[in-house]
Amino acid sequence: MTKLLEKVFVEASKLPQQEQDAFASWMLEELASERRWAELFAKSTHALEQLADEALAEYRAGRTQVLDPDNL
Repeated sequence: MTKLLEKVFVEASKLPQQEQDAFASWMLEELASERRWAELFAKSTHALEQLADEALAEYRAGRTQVLDPDNL
């Protein structure tokens, strides 16, 4: 375990029990969410490559335009 993570746990242990449980639930949900995103991303490699190829083809064909965030 890293020193920073140890520090987080030391600080969290000073919280009231209800806040510790809320913090722990939040952390577990975040970790599960990260795992889900990683799995979905890994499964979408082919689709992402295809989209990138299509975008490059449109760019090379001159069918793209500069994005102006102020006019979205």
